[in-house]
Amino acid sequence: MAAGGGSSPSIVEFFGGEDGYRCGYCKSDTGNLSHGMWAHSMTVQDYQDLIDRGWRRSGKYVYKPIMNQTCCPQYTIRCQALHFQASKSHKKVLKKMLKFISKGDVSKVASEEEPMDSHIEDVATCDFLYKSESQVSQSELTPLAVDHTERVENEDKDSGETKEEGDVQKVESDSAQICADKDTPIPAEPSHSAKAVRAPPKPAAAFSWDMGDFWKEDGKGADLSKPLCRKAKDIRKERKLQKLLQNQMGTVEGSQLQGDQAFLLQNSKSKTNQPKNIEDFVFVPLPDDARHKLEVRVVRSSPPSSQFKATFQESYQVYKRYQMVIHKDPPDKPTINQFTRFLCDSPLEAEHAPDGPECGYGSFHQQYWLDGKIIAVGVIDILPYCVSSVYLYYDPDFSFLSLGVYSALREIAFTRQLHEKAPDLCFYYMGFYIHSCPKMRYKGQYRPSDLLCPETYVWTPIEQCLPLLEHSKYSRFNQDGKAVDEGRLKELGRVRVLHKRTVMPYSVYKKRRKGPSDEASVQQYASLVGQTCSERMLLFRS
Repeated sequence: MAAGGGSSPSIVEFFGGEDGYRCGYCKSDTGNLSHGMWAHSMTVQDYQDLIDRGWRRSGKYVYKPIMNQTCCPQYTIRCQALHFQASKSHKKVLKKMLKFISKGDVSKVASEEEPMDSHIEDVATCDFLYKSESQVSQSELTPLAVDHTERVENEDKDSGETKEEGDVQKVESDSAQICADKDTPIPAEPSHSAKAVRAPPKPAAAFSWDMGDFWKEDGKGADLSKPLCRKAKDIRKERKLQKLLQNQMGTVEGSQLQGDQAFLLQNSKSKTNQPKNIEDFVFVPLPDDARHKLEVRVVRSSPPSSQFKATFQESYQVYKRYQMVIHKDPPDKPTINQFTRFLCDSPLEAEHAPDGPECGYGSFHQQYWLDGKIIAVGVIDILPYCVSSVYLYYDPDFSFLSLGVYSALREIAFTRQLHEKAPDLCFYYMGFYIHSCPKMRYKGQYRPSDLLCPETYVWTPIEQCLPLLEHSKYSRFNQDGKAVDEGRLKELGRVRVLHKRTVMPYSVYKKRRKGPSDEASVQQYASLVGQTCSERMLLFRS
């Protein structure tokens, strides 16, 4: 497991398939169908494996669209952050922000705003969070002593021992964000959840600005020693921009350029034979008389850090304005309770690992501070293999800065920074791609990206998926007709259950249970989460 040992096991309540609820995309009143469960607690590894099987969280509610039945199928999409190259429109947004910070230019030209928050608009506007909330008391969720649990598990010879883990260290972080990497795309691959047991990560290699070594070890990636083929026109444009940047001295978004940042900038300038990346626009020196100061702070939201608590009210006010202006909510709707449950509460445990990011794993708010005030907040989860984007809200007065696009690009850069310390962390998950909803297709422009096959849970390059989706809104992307879900349920009896504060395999629980059988429900749950998660997580049974 990537995250440090000691986290308590995930505890979930499975609610089965929901009745149809309102769709935030096609506006159908009852067409949106999903399975759901309430996560009382969850390890980052379990959640990583779940999103690699098509699950997604909203607060502590974790749901999985019923892909072949729901009105607007939602395919998990990930961007290969290490290989990402900003498009022309992306660079336009980055330049606009740079111009605003350095010169105060507020020219509100028409922009192609990409609402990175809209991927869970249906969750934000429906009420299944409230009708599905758990009513179980905390005392019922506290397992008895480990030795008692082990005795129960040993009642069944088919049950396997589960390795317990020690305490977790909780650390707050508001670290700066810097990173550099330029690579070539990798081929499609199975999701990590297809692996029954995750091998321990390899020791981090000696630090190098060319991160290609991490991919070469696995036999992935092209020859990174060869420069990319480029047009002479692009090279001339870049050299001109490089010359302008070299004449600028001062601060990086209001902070002194130091250490790795200075080396990063120098290193990026020297590679004139490669396209400009995000960092070339984000971490450039600004003039001494820059009109504005922009800072990006990462604060842990669950459990809430002191920095998060200190900025809670200001952050909530930004969210309230955003909901009222952008989503036309009435003044009394975006309550503090809704804000907390939807965007602050998280089942994810705070975890740390020697080879993990310094800020640790778990749930965070990425705050954008302009001249000492919060203007936008990106809600993110940092997981063993990815940064997962949850939601974005911003001050409507700054809509002209295309903050949806800008924050997505910053989160990709953040992923690349985290990868330097945590080699396994190299993807940026953007939520769901909904091809049947034209306004949600923009996510496919963050390339290279992959979509998750809804039947075999294998990642497939989006270029191969689009022709299939043009033909049918629901599609199996894996074209190997014989391929199956490698992480599928194989042994129902090994599913772990928490019953009367005692952990036991389902085979033991089944014998002890009184009343009607619940095997069909447990079977459905285990099939959806997969064998690996079903043996790690605890399914609460009353």
